[in-house]
Formats: sequence, structure tokens, C-alpha cells
Amino acid sequence: MMKKKIYITRLPKQSCGICTMFPSCMSLLPRRNEPRPPRPGQAPVVLNVYDMYWTNWYTAGAGVGVFHSGVQVHGSEWAYGGHPYAFTGVFEITPRDERELGEQFRFRQSVHIGYTDFSEEEVRRLVTELGKQFRGDRYHLMNNNCNHFTSAFCLALCDRDIPAWVNRLAYVSSCVPFLQRCLPKEWLTPTALQHSLAAHSRSSSPSSPTTPQ
Repeated sequence: MMKKKIYITRLPKQSCGICTMFPSCMSLLPRRNEPRPPRPGQAPVVLNVYDMYWTNWYTAGAGVGVFHSGVQVHGSEWAYGGHPYAFTGVFEITPRDERELGEQFRFRQSVHIGYTDFSEEEVRRLVTELGKQFRGDRYHLMNNNCNHFTSAFCLALCDRDIPAWVNRLAYVSSCVPFLQRCLPKEWLTPTALQHSLAAHSRSSSPSSPTTPQ
């Protein structure tokens, strides 16, 4: 009597039935976008986020917080604010020092964005160039605010954008156009920027500031 040979076909390793439709079930899982480790000579780029009023501690969880942000790189923090003159509104402060910004600001958190190859000197040149776009007289809550600046700055430094929640107010204010008129002027011209304006005034010629274009 001949014995029947039983052939066992080995199927590829699968973790579940869905894998027959997709190459791997791992494709269905969210992947964390972790920053790569720095290369020699690179500097970290950090976004420092501030609450701009005490109500943020209650409303930020609902996604309607009012935030200011600055970019920390090479030991300095750079941010943007509005003023009436036709020159840069970008200013420098000590990283995470809410006292330099004014009493309306409270430090909230730091977000690691990535790493940059720019040297400190190159960063300052980049700040000067961005200042031509982010002039004080061009500040606009909806389309040219402090968070638009930090977004452009981070993209230029390390090709990575800031988290979307930081600038959600810009979208909200586009639906409520009069919102900007309701905000305290101190939010648009923080104390640190006022000091920067005073220093600029002392270093400039005695003539009046350039008329905004």
C-alpha cells in the first residue's frame, strides 16, 4: 500500500488577516516622526511657546489658545512683533525668559524642531534677511504674525515646520476679523521689542523713521 505524501505549504509570516490585503500590518500603525540625531557641527533648533494670557490655561485644551513663539538657536531666541515703522520687527531675547516679553506672557513649553547646519553668524544673516519680510509695519494677526515668522525661520534652518496648533489663532481670527482689535497692544509689541525699537532709535540718525510703504 502506497503512502500518500502530504505536502505542507508554508505561508509567509502574517500577523493578522489584514496582511493578505496589505504588505504589512505595520503600515496601519502611526509612525512617530522622531528627529534624527545631529551630525557634528549641527546646532539644535527649539521652538519656545508662550501663553499670551491667563485664560490659555483653560482654553488651550480646546484648541483656541493664543500663543506667542520664538525660535531658540545658538543660545539666542528670535521672535517677531508689530510696530509702526518700516524696518524689521524681529528681536532677540534670552531663551525662555518670559519677563523680557512682558507681564502678558507666560512660558508654556519647548518643542524640539530639529538641527541646523547654520553657524551663529549665518543665523544672524538669515534673521536680517527675514526681517525684510517681517517688518514691524507688516505685522498682521491673520497672515503675518509671530508664529508665521517662527514657521519660516524653522523651515529655513532645518526644513521642518512648527506644530499646527501653535498658529491656530490665525485661522480662528480669519473667521472673526475684528478679533485683532480686541487684543491688547502689548501682545503685538512685547516689552522686548519696545527695547529693541528704543535701541534702534538711539543708533539711527536724528531724522524721523522712514515712512511705511
